Amino acid sequence: MVQPENYFLLDPREATFKDLMYLLFYSDLENRNFVDTSIENIHNDLCRFRGRWIIFVSIVVQKLMILLRKPLSFFGFVLGFWLNLPSSNGGFFKIFLNLVQRRFVWPEKTSATFASLNGNLDQRIDLGLGRSIEIGDERYKPLLSIMASKLSYENENCIRSVLQDHWQMDLLGFYTCRNDYDQTRSTEVIVIRDTKQNPNIIVVSFRGTDPFNANDWCTDLDLSWYEIMNVGKIHGGFMKALGLPKEGWHEGRINSDQTQNETSQLAYYTILRQLKDVFNQNPTSNFILTGHSLGGALAILFTAVLMMHDEKEMLERLEGVYTFGQPRVGNADFGNYMKEKLREFRVKYKRYVYCNDMVPRLPFDDKTLLFKHFGDCLYCNSFYKGKVEEEEPNKNYFNIFLVIPKILNAMWELIRSFIMSCWQGREYREGWLLTCFRLVGLLIPGLPAHSPNEYVNVALLANFSRPDSQHLSNEPLLHDYDHSD
Repeated sequence: MVQPENYFLLDPREATFKDLMYLLFYSDLENRNFVDTSIENIHNDLCRFRGRWIIFVSIVVQKLMILLRKPLSFFGFVLGFWLNLPSSNGGFFKIFLNLVQRRFVWPEKTSATFASLNGNLDQRIDLGLGRSIEIGDERYKPLLSIMASKLSYENENCIRSVLQDHWQMDLLGFYTCRNDYDQTRSTEVIVIRDTKQNPNIIVVSFRGTDPFNANDWCTDLDLSWYEIMNVGKIHGGFMKALGLPKEGWHEGRINSDQTQNETSQLAYYTILRQLKDVFNQNPTSNFILTGHSLGGALAILFTAVLMMHDEKEMLERLEGVYTFGQPRVGNADFGNYMKEKLREFRVKYKRYVYCNDMVPRLPFDDKTLLFKHFGDCLYCNSFYKGKVEEEEPNKNYFNIFLVIPKILNAMWELIRSFIMSCWQGREYREGWLLTCFRLVGLLIPGLPAHSPNEYVNVALLANFSRPDSQHLSNEPLLHDYDHSD
């Protein structure tokens, strides 16, 4: 069982205008209607104006996202329709011809040919992408992981088509799981079986933030936390998305033996049951966890909950966790707990960060929020030169002295998009939509850097080396374990 020592939960739906005004001018957080906490008197940096201002902004933006839920979803629908119109009709110039000949095809959101925004930004679907990356190559599993993470943004029929026709793999499960706190189904997970490897590898990929899903944005912006004894503080929004039940959490009844009715379609329990069924049928299989953005946070927290539940058999089958553009998920105590457990169970943890990607630099690592990354950062710059660092440069993103360098780097990335195919090959050619997205990066540096496209390139092109000064001990690195030993 898992018993929270303390908790601090924020519910934007309960926040009134009066609450928000009181929040700005009074430090008694525990007395606000939208705050549910086990702490009777909060006396820390969160009560100071900077902490209250961060909470204020978080709550206001979440309320705005809730208000715009339907318009945002409708905008995503319209944009998806127009982006998929050419591919549904055989090309842009055939749209008018098909209209005249009455053969016009309306894009269908659930069809195998319908691509998400991420799918349109980067249309590459083949593993290897002309690089002849074979099973056993050290780049194979990172590439498989980021491609699975990118694929998780698509609809079920599209995923099944790519797996069968291009990857020769099996789709074992496509789940849209429930958040027990807001009663929405916004956590999507796919389970893939790679039969080309012996033993078979099961890939569990958590979908990242859907840019047109207000619930995903609220999850990212939620500053709630749980503090678990001997574990540390964990991001509450991500834990809710992972599927921790609302009833029973405070009583510590969160365990993997809860009945299927109690945990029906909650992500953690659904995936755990799926994996146990697979391993009962194929006892030699192992699995990896992966995800991009929010999906990366859910992947490492899935691992954490396995550890808290002492799922030793599952952890012995876990070969590695590969995350791309993952935000911070806990405090320093949680990081120390995870490092110890990852070593104990010899689980590889590879956390990839591309250049100025803003998401891995959130929530802030400061004395107010206390969030910290753990393990090694596989950092890659805009020339796809990689190195292993303890922390990504400019760890909190916002730095007035780095604004101009970031804009200059965004300009280089825009220029690079036109020469990439000449530099690395035709499979790196970027389309008009991605080029337009890079123009946005001139105004918001670090936003295009979060695209899965960049992480696919990182997996293919970057080699990661550790600075000589960091070779300090004989202890194996978190990302260097060989699970086959």
